[in-house]
Amino acid sequence: MSSFRLQIVTPDGSLFDGQAEALRVKTSEGYVSILARHADYIAALDIGMVTVTENGESRNAACGGGFVSVEKGEVRLVATTFEYADSIDVERAQRAKETAQMRLEQMEEAQDILMAKAKLMRAINRLSVAEK
Repeated sequence: MSSFRLQIVTPDGSLFDGQAEALRVKTSEGYVSILARHADYIAALDIGMVTVTENGESRNAACGGGFVSVEKGEVRLVATTFEYADSIDVERAQRAKETAQMRLEQMEEAQDILMAKAKLMRAINRLSVAEK
């Protein structure tokens, strides 16, 4: 299978810089798969699972949003958070989910509710990816 250069970066630094055969991401419009020779493209990422296929092996990761771009055959994923399934601390994610749910139940201001919902979605996504 053909490959392309993939870079994955977060505010904490570079997480991947190498060749990949496929990338599946959740954009604000739904899931998109990127293969070699994909047309130039840019999209906002939603909270969701990302699948990176490298050397015939697929790895799932929890992504907390950001953007993905394809330019001249090279792909760059810039994520606010990005955690491979095998490095997710499930107990910590479960605690974060429970805390976010409790805070959400106690909130009244719209801005606080939006922030709590975002934290809850990230925790649920991390748990979902860790289970795959």
